[in-house]
Amino acid sequence: MEMVVRLHARRLTPALCAVLLLTACRTSRPPAPAATAPAPASAAAADPHAGHAPAAQHDHGAGLPPVALPAGSLITEADVRFMQGMIAHHAQAVAMTRLAGAAGANPRVLKLAQKIDLSQAGEIVLMQDWLRHYKQFVPDTSSWRSMTMHGMLTAEEMDRLAAAKGGEFDRLFLTYMIRHHEGALQMVRDLFAAPRAGQEVDISVFANDVESTQSAEIGLMRVMLLDL
Repeated sequence: MEMVVRLHARRLTPALCAVLLLTACRTSRPPAPAATAPAPASAAAADPHAGHAPAAQHDHGAGLPPVALPAGSLITEADVRFMQGMIAHHAQAVAMTRLAGAAGANPRVLKLAQKIDLSQAGEIVLMQDWLRHYKQFVPDTSSWRSMTMHGMLTAEEMDRLAAAKGGEFDRLFLTYMIRHHEGALQMVRDLFAAPRAGQEVDISVFANDVESTQSAEIGLMRVMLLDL
């Protein structure tokens, strides 16, 4: 019950931050709605690497210990693999955001990066606590280097982002993070498509929070990318 309260409480923070960011980032161009804003056609033209398709996706459980659940458990293997995979997914996003300061990112991009860092680092702790509660294997924050899920950057793309500066970093960061967030949304869809998955209250609240927060951030990043 304590985790449920904490998860519900966390839902206010991303929403409030999204509102503040939208206000801070307003320009003379009215922002397009998050659900309908088109992906910027100029992104691939601005950076020849930005349009590359993500690396082939792997089973979330590849290389992880098997999932053992007692009969009649409230959770499923798909729930466990979602949490384990999302820890790695979030950890890579945090690693991306922490490049922004040294890269001389635009203040708006830096503010967004800091917001994503704060929210997703906190969610990693919640996911790790959830896995411990159910006595499952808990990946650490280095797991993004060995686990690959929807939308995650390749090692070469991470190197490219780390080497970029100024406006080039801004464009790459936003382009890559949009794709990264879209990957997280696909992970949520896969979770709810699995039989009996996503029914336990904590994982249901968390997965829906990921969907709402990251959908809003995708809309914001598309507007920011158009305004660069």
